[in-house]
Amino acid sequence: MKIVTDSGCDLTKEQCQELDVTMLPLKVQLGERTYLSGVDLTAEEFYELLDQTEQMPLTSTPSVGDFAETYQRLAETDPEILSIHISSGLSGTSNAARVAASQSKASVTVIDTLTLSSGTGWQVEAAARAVKAGWDKEQILKMLKQIQAATSAYFTLPDLKYLIAGGRISHLKGLLASLLGIKPIIEVNKADGKYYDIGKKRSFLKAVQEIPALILKKYPAGTRLRAQVVHASNPEGGEMLRSAVNAVFHCEWLPDCQIGPALGAHTGRGLVGLMHAPLAEYPQLP
Repeated sequence: MKIVTDSGCDLTKEQCQELDVTMLPLKVQLGERTYLSGVDLTAEEFYELLDQTEQMPLTSTPSVGDFAETYQRLAETDPEILSIHISSGLSGTSNAARVAASQSKASVTVIDTLTLSSGTGWQVEAAARAVKAGWDKEQILKMLKQIQAATSAYFTLPDLKYLIAGGRISHLKGLLASLLGIKPIIEVNKADGKYYDIGKKRSFLKAVQEIPALILKKYPAGTRLRAQVVHASNPEGGEMLRSAVNAVFHCEWLPDCQIGPALGAHTGRGLVGLMHAPLAEYPQLP
């Protein structure tokens, strides 16, 4: 069985190679040039370019043809393919994958993770490990549903202009929040995979500190969490968030995840977020 994903999962090229995962890059247009996220443009290069221009970046998904060619190539060695992608509520990537899958002679199962960044990455890594361990497809799909149900994503960011420009939040609400200096706490909803504003604070620091308070509404203090900080070139903000979470919960931390160009185009520099799941609800990985 082969695993396909997209660069919205924020796994590095090295991680994909180690896991034997094929990653299709999302595309980022900045000015007159189009880049392949994670291929010819690293995260740090992207944020430096973003700092130097007033132009808003544009993103696009891999094409149906990109997926079709990938499925055909992989099927030459294994006709069973799991194609695992960022939320259909935020991107057309999984829809393009489904169209290509319907036209493919390979047996392609498309997974809409209903999340993004390392939330998708967790599912990709789990599936790849299960494939190496010899699990069958039904076992893997069951595990991915458990991970999806257990995992939540909260984030905040200092500047809303990129989310507003990308149409990811209401222009009016976003504009008013920017004018008032309000920093939202945003959740990726597990039902539809879209962004929802679940809290507001007057400063970025207070917004970061509010994230563990929101988790407390679901789980008691001291709960053991699988956790990972995600950030858009803001390691200092990530450390602030980790300290705030550690004050309330017992965490098994994964290394920080850097938001790549494809997702950073919609947030700009500075975003900080937490991918988390209670260990009691998270399946045992192979």
